[in-house]
Amino acid sequence: MASPSDTTNNTTNKLGGRRGRLTMRQRIVRRLVMVVPMALLAVVAARMGWLDQAADQITFRHANWFDDTALVEHFRTVVTHNGMTDLPGRCVLFIVNGNDPPDATRFDVMAKHSGSCPGAKDPALKNTLPRLFTLRVDRVDQTVQTDWGSPGTFHPLPR
Repeated sequence: MASPSDTTNNTTNKLGGRRGRLTMRQRIVRRLVMVVPMALLAVVAARMGWLDQAADQITFRHANWFDDTALVEHFRTVVTHNGMTDLPGRCVLFIVNGNDPPDATRFDVMAKHSGSCPGAKDPALKNTLPRLFTLRVDRVDQTVQTDWGSPGTFHPLPR
């Protein structure tokens, strides 16, 4: 028959006392159970563009409307994630019209067909930059218009 002190020790061990040492296999399995789902989530988030959109929302500020580099990176994210082009961001090129006034600028959005971009293997498209559409930016009012889908006729940029 067990003494009362033996049952007390068994109960504390079961409820929160020290556990036995973990084997190497148990340690590896525990780490894999944590790491594999997190890695899969990171890959899915990167493929879906969620990381790009989150980074754009965090880094793009209102003062960036007068910085061409920041504006191009913002537009690259917007254009590739709202369905205006199915090209990856690295294959979309923005050309700033230098003759426009500084507060109202036009950006020509071009499709790059070189390197690892789609169409690079096609001899007819190789090393070409066909124009996709134009973005007309009013930096003071922070508005953007595009002629996407209707060349020459500008309408607000889809979100």
